Amino acid sequence: MAKLPVMSMIAAKAGLDAICALVTASATIRISTGAQPATTLTAESGTQLSTGCAFGATPFPASTSGTSDGNATATANAIANDTNAAASGTAGYFRVRTTTPTVIFQGNVATSGADMNLNTTTITAGDTIAVTSFKVTLQCGDSTS
Repeated sequence: MAKLPVMSMIAAKAGLDAICALVTASATIRISTGAQPATTLTAESGTQLSTGCAFGATPFPASTSGTSDGNATATANAIANDTNAAASGTAGYFRVRTTTPTVIFQGNVATSGADMNLNTTTITAGDTIAVTSFKVTLQCGDSTS
């Protein structure tokens, strides 16, 4: 017996939009080395490479329905570059945090195919770090709603 309910696309989009609404222009993006922590409540690990990438006034537009994968997807609006990386290392994960600081979400980083894509994952202190894309997805069991 399945323990998790299956949600419609309309429910997935509403949920994802509510989650993304927690991200404000004052939220921080922290990029660190190593593997992402097991949960958002687990302490950060690795070397902090960046906190300088910043969201604009409207971090996320409304989510969209994935026609091929059945997921609700929210793609972040443009994110300002960090023009002065804090340390050197290989980027492994990111966290988006409120000012309290509460982690809203975390994920992996790469130059393509990751939750958050960067211009490079090999970072030297003082480098510019650019977020080239950032998508958040919520799985849905019904891609036709």
